[in-house]
Amino acid sequence: MKGVLLWAFASPVMGQVATITALFKPDSAHPHLNKFTNTTPPSGYCQSHPQQCEINRFFSLQVPIQFHSRAPILANHASGRQGPMFRVPAEWRDLTVIHEGTGAPQQVRIRIAGIGTRVVTDDVKKLVGGADDYQIAHNRLWGSSWVYAPAPCQFTGNGFYSPDFYEFFWRTPYAGVCAKQAKYDVPWMRYDYLDFAYELETPDPLKMASGKYTGSISYAVGPLGDFDFGDVMLPTDPMVTLDFSLDVQHTLKIDIPPGGEKFELVPAGGWQGWLQAGRKPVRLFRDQTFQISASSRFKMYIECKRWATLDCVIEDAAGRRAVELQVSVSLPNGLTDLAGQPVKHRRLQAGANNAQIFEPGFYVDSAPGVLHFEVPKNEVDWMLSASVASPYSGSVTVIWDSEI
Repeated sequence: MKGVLLWAFASPVMGQVATITALFKPDSAHPHLNKFTNTTPPSGYCQSHPQQCEINRFFSLQVPIQFHSRAPILANHASGRQGPMFRVPAEWRDLTVIHEGTGAPQQVRIRIAGIGTRVVTDDVKKLVGGADDYQIAHNRLWGSSWVYAPAPCQFTGNGFYSPDFYEFFWRTPYAGVCAKQAKYDVPWMRYDYLDFAYELETPDPLKMASGKYTGSISYAVGPLGDFDFGDVMLPTDPMVTLDFSLDVQHTLKIDIPPGGEKFELVPAGGWQGWLQAGRKPVRLFRDQTFQISASSRFKMYIECKRWATLDCVIEDAAGRRAVELQVSVSLPNGLTDLAGQPVKHRRLQAGANNAQIFEPGFYVDSAPGVLHFEVPKNEVDWMLSASVASPYSGSVTVIWDSEI
């Protein structure tokens, strides 16, 4: 009897990793521009042709994946897969990025919007049996210049050649195979790198919490993969992974005018009507303005030294009588409640559990809001019915909190 011992080995899948970073930080010069800024250092095509990328609204990355021919490319090959062909994931794909602190998910979309490389082979004049110059030799070898993209790829107008290579870059507005046919035998060929452009669709940053969001998406590289360059050209790495890091830096800033933290509640027109004519005040109030800058949701509520139900109270000097102090807020244009309604004299209540939540439709920068403090009529009547006059005082803390 013989025993057979089988050993199984697993090798990790290798691949290239590239990082895409984007930042949202509100800009007072462009308050309605509620979009992320791509902060990824450009490489490849967009590094060399930034104006073209700005016009097309895409970005590019170059990764050091080479492709080597595993067999000669024969003249007039019948199948596009037997020569230089390019199919990239030009359709939109979704990926999830996760807030590093809370685990909250957000959706990002990406598509590959362009493809390019440097095609290297033997001296092209020798391959075609001679030519007047190298541009003609390249064109004769492949039927046309590498600058002119086969459909459905599209022309970008950029290319560079030498005796043994041609650099090109094509737009890929649609998914599909873009192939060229050799007109002469090509004994060997190499692509020196993988250069691709991408478009991003990022979430609405005004609906995201401050902090970093990370996620990734991977693409298979090779025959029948996401980046499919045919059956002859084989990659040195089978995978490209894009790591995403989105940084949200919101603003919530409140400015109260000097002296605005201490004030008196008075009737409309002052106390003269009561002191001189005995007319009871309808209410005691004070409107306090403030400036607000906000680029994300926030909540508002009050905290009281003393309160009754959900309102704060102020007390007489002896601490025996207390009256209700109502606090409400009016917010500037651009800030609404979660139903999209304007915020005018919205009542605030005591305690974080009773907070009102508001959100911006765009970045609100140093816009005026108003806090309304009021002792209502029934409470004023009770104050004035006392046999002993006394000042009333108290304190209330108004809280704007970006942590929802």
